[in-house]
Amino acid sequence: MRALVQRVSRAEVRVDGSVRGAIGPGLLVLLGIGHGDDEQAADRLAQKIAALRIFEDADGRMNEALGEREILCISQFTLYGDTRRGNRPSFIEAADPQVALPLYERVCERLGAQRGVFGAHMDVELVNDGPVTLLLEHP
Repeated sequence: MRALVQRVSRAEVRVDGSVRGAIGPGLLVLLGIGHGDDEQAADRLAQKIAALRIFEDADGRMNEALGEREILCISQFTLYGDTRRGNRPSFIEAADPQVALPLYERVCERLGAQRGVFGAHMDVELVNDGPVTLLLEHP
């Protein structure tokens, strides 16, 4: 399971021109699910994301966790794109949608996250805060 976690001032996702999710300050999570990922991996990753201390405290240091801030979570199988052999990415390491969808929904529920539409073409707009971007990988 892979997640690209971005600290944002705001973020929004649109599908077919309609806003499906929008947040103010918080985290935009792009979530990829691979072969072998399971409910335990989903739970561990959600706990890790919620506990990340990447928000500034009163002294200006990244020392605060998410707290009352919001999360927008977007399914992102392309995090498993492999370009080691050529220029066209291979996505064979990404989980099949029947496996990935329930795990994506589980992570979103655990985080109390707004979400995009699994499998849809989405327009994601964000304003990075910092910018602060982390790649998390959990088996």
